[in-house]
Amino acid sequence: MQDRDDSSLLRQYAEAGSEAAFTELVTRHLSLVYSVALRQVSQPHHAEEITQAVFIILARKARQLRHDRALSSWLFQTTRLTANNFIRSEARRQRREQEAYMQTALSEATPTPSAQIIPWLDAAVAALREADRQAIVLRFYEGRNLREVGLALGSSEEAAKKRINRALEKMQRYFEKRGIHSPAATLADTIATHSVQPAPLVLAPAVIAAAVTHGATASLSLTNLITGALKHMAWTQTKKYLIAGTATLLAAGGIWLLTHSTPARSPEPASDLTLLQGDWVGVEPAGPQGRSRMTITATNLDFRGADPREWYKATITLREDQQPKQMTVLITACPAPPFVGKKGLSIYKIEGNTLTIAGNAPGDPKWPGSFEDPHARKLIFTKK
Repeated sequence: MQDRDDSSLLRQYAEAGSEAAFTELVTRHLSLVYSVALRQVSQPHHAEEITQAVFIILARKARQLRHDRALSSWLFQTTRLTANNFIRSEARRQRREQEAYMQTALSEATPTPSAQIIPWLDAAVAALREADRQAIVLRFYEGRNLREVGLALGSSEEAAKKRINRALEKMQRYFEKRGIHSPAATLADTIATHSVQPAPLVLAPAVIAAAVTHGATASLSLTNLITGALKHMAWTQTKKYLIAGTATLLAAGGIWLLTHSTPARSPEPASDLTLLQGDWVGVEPAGPQGRSRMTITATNLDFRGADPREWYKATITLREDQQPKQMTVLITACPAPPFVGKKGLSIYKIEGNTLTIAGNAPGDPKWPGSFEDPHARKLIFTKK
């Protein structure tokens, strides 16, 4: 058990400006933040910049944070948000093509289940409900025992054990949707072994020096990263209030709607982006045997090919006014770093529960000529 819990250290820093307390928080959580950032952006120097940004945000928001005992979960979420903000800005600048690198990456030996899990690990944890995410982060990212997890969550050791087991089952289902099958014991061991790696020794002093001044001497790129993350956090909080307010208005207006109904209008057809939401299973007629899997959430796309060594994450933009309709896929993460930031130009069509896509390689500035273009990669998906 740690001598002083995170909440008391955070309170000491927020109320008395104790650099010693903040230094202890950085020492405890530096490797967690760095590891989550590194899995998102792959490059150590980018992960170091994101780590600095996260702790500067912590210093700035110390007075606003709830002084609970799950600071690690807040840091986990803030790191992912900051890293995603970094990826979006970085992707707009990177436009180099090195397809040979991808071919080399795909020719390597088939990865173990643990190697397949690692690229999706933080996304799977982020998909959990808050209480489950706190339990997983406390147990595996921080390495606390069940008693300590229970105390941090305000529950018993047995209740903490049950919550962790349920959370692992949910994560198993998350991975299974992406074609990754792992026993609960293997999954738990993978998280415990790979979730946190030691951060560079020189990083802690730089983080502490930048954070205690709230980033006053931060570089322009670091300042922009912090500003973007804070705006995103503010908007996320605003959306919560908007949703709550809308629910109240709907409840209050329910009787009025029942007694003052207006003639129903014909519903407008759903947009293609709406139709694309969810899980898809596909085949590649001219590619490897097996099934590809794709999940689209808002404008975020997660793809895993029939070859388990092929995966990528991306954001998509649609142009429904074109014939054929066009989809731009901006790679945000994949096994080959040189492809990150490149755009893949595709055409698509939706026919009921069937989605057909023909796309050129990332970095190719041309659109496919048709769905039978011999230079394009064609996949046919079915909605799950």
